[in-house]
Amino acid sequence: MKDLIIIGAGPAGITAGIYAARYKLDTLILSQSIGGTANEAFKIENFPGFESISGVELMKKFKENLDYLKVPIVSGVEVEKIGPLKSDINRLVDIGFQIFTNDGKSYETRALILAMGTQVRKLGLPNEEKFLGRGLTYCATCDAPLFKNKIVAVVGGSDSAVTAAIQLADIVQKVYLIYRSEIKAMPYWIEKLKTLKNLIEVSKRNVVGLKGEESLEKIVLDEPLKGQKELVVQGLFIEIGVIPSSLLAKSIGVELNERGYIVADQEQVTSTEGVFTAGDISTGSGGLRQVITACSEGAIAATSAYRYIKKRT
Repeated sequence: MKDLIIIGAGPAGITAGIYAARYKLDTLILSQSIGGTANEAFKIENFPGFESISGVELMKKFKENLDYLKVPIVSGVEVEKIGPLKSDINRLVDIGFQIFTNDGKSYETRALILAMGTQVRKLGLPNEEKFLGRGLTYCATCDAPLFKNKIVAVVGGSDSAVTAAIQLADIVQKVYLIYRSEIKAMPYWIEKLKTLKNLIEVSKRNVVGLKGEESLEKIVLDEPLKGQKELVVQGLFIEIGVIPSSLLAKSIGVELNERGYIVADQEQVTSTEGVFTAGDISTGSGGLRQVITACSEGAIAATSAYRYIKKRT
């Protein structure tokens, strides 16, 4: 049995692993990928120690720290189920958790840190899946180079949408930035946005349709732009927010808020004994959800897990 299993290997999960190793806890990290959504950040310019660094580069450095401490990690797997582990099936005394992964394996642990992060929010259009990878994408950092000298659109008004538009403007012929109300990005990014000569802001509109044969050719707006509801584009980048990956948490009785995020106190403790949480999936840090706050929560969660385990051993 492990002392601690961490589910998720983004900034929160990796930091929790680093701290758990320093506490000499027998720890294992399970994750679909390493780096999480931080890998998709075009530029990170608010993490101390780096004037500017890509998300991929920063997560590589995180992983090197984890490797240095020899924290075992199983990547490329998905946790399908979490159940209580009983010391005596007749007395039904919980002594930890049993975790089942999609490769047919199971793991036992005294404590859990849930750091699964979030997943992208989709437009919900009927043919959205049809054009995925054929002009439609949810990751500018991953796919921007594929659209060099083409006409593209970005949907959203947050930091992620604005930074995607800035990144794309360097390589595409033209980029539409489509948002339904107002731009809610940081002033720093809005200032950069205003310097782009090949960007067209399309405010107070929604994308309601996608057209094309083998690949995306046009997007349909709910309100016309200069008399036209259809815009000719070869690429559409959807940046309309995220939803928490909290189904596993819900399955073991962890309290969620009205938006589906795991409710955590200041020590990253959840409502279920032995379960802690960190990163974008939690309500910690005032909902700021930055790399630096994810790291903080990961460190706190590992510390709380250590105290919990020591009290029970």
